Amino acid sequence: MVTPAPLHLALSAIHSPHITLSFCSLRRGITAPIQNSDMRALAISKIGPIAPVPKSEGKGHFERHQDRDEGPLAFMRFPIPAPTADQVLIKVSCCGVCHTELDEIEGRTTPPYLPVIPGHEIVGHVVELGPDVKDLRMGDRVGVGWIFDSDGTELENLSPAFRATGRDANGGYAEYMIVGEHYAHRIPDVFTDEEAAPLLCAGGIGYRALKLTGFKDKKTLGLMGFGGSAHIVLQLAKHIYPNSKIFVFARSQATRDFALELGADWAGNTSDMPPEKLDAIIDTTPAWAPILASLEVLKPGGRLVINAIRKESKDVALLANLDYAHHIWMEKEIKTVANVTGKDLREFLKVAAEIPLQPKVTIFPLEDANVALRALKAGNIQGAYVLKVGRD
Repeated sequence: MVTPAPLHLALSAIHSPHITLSFCSLRRGITAPIQNSDMRALAISKIGPIAPVPKSEGKGHFERHQDRDEGPLAFMRFPIPAPTADQVLIKVSCCGVCHTELDEIEGRTTPPYLPVIPGHEIVGHVVELGPDVKDLRMGDRVGVGWIFDSDGTELENLSPAFRATGRDANGGYAEYMIVGEHYAHRIPDVFTDEEAAPLLCAGGIGYRALKLTGFKDKKTLGLMGFGGSAHIVLQLAKHIYPNSKIFVFARSQATRDFALELGADWAGNTSDMPPEKLDAIIDTTPAWAPILASLEVLKPGGRLVINAIRKESKDVALLANLDYAHHIWMEKEIKTVANVTGKDLREFLKVAAEIPLQPKVTIFPLEDANVALRALKAGNIQGAYVLKVGRD
């Protein structure tokens, strides 16, 4: 399901003047394939809060966010990067917009240097190969997720060597990017570029979270929060565990209705009691209140998996209400999911194509990345936001 951003946002993509800045990102001794060329990008140039915006259920939700020049990202021009021996250069077609970008910008998971180009749900085509690349070929359609580089071990997602795409290395809010071939994954033909983008983070991390629940068929699964990742996990779980029940918790009625349309067995508010206790819950929210709510409705021996790179501090005081006997006792478990491995993404893309998954995406032009980020922060998103980067 691919939806363009509202017409007035599409019209806002007509180019407007920007201050142009250049920051060299080329490797020493290697020449870019297009001599003396650079690329468009939107980059994080400073860390700070994104201005709050009011929530809305209708078209006005978008109309309040349509000034593309009103941060938090800055339009810049970078030299086209050149791949090292085992890397490929990718011409980016599109890139998903993820809540983690908000965390990078606002300092909850801070980039080690600035400016940095965010974006880690990247789809594009290989346009240059490093001399040691073995498996990929020119023209291959590939995707890049959150894992940019690591040590290649089974738990490479937990390794000190782990580097994140769009945080520790430049990502996909740009016309080109480089990555090691081991972390550039072929995209199944069944997906368009726009459909494939959210699979590379929202889908991949959701797949890992589902595995970590230890879930089995004929059990009950709760999805606390229903954004880009959870709407994919719902479809995935319904396919793998056809006799299971899946209950969705979301704040807005529109989001709850969307969950029911996708096959949820029940949908309620984050504080509502479901029809029955749950064997497993995946929490994708940025808040602490849903943790208490999840433990409240978890069965004895159940497992809560927190699929979030951070929790915001605004409601952390609620943890004082955590009662051991009521919330945790009876062998309840809490587990977190951290990053993904290359193996996770390869496995997930194969399963996603077999179903095939149908992510719902709303498309924005690259120039409207700020519009998309502010709308994402406002909430009430259904599915995922995707930036169209490449020019047809």
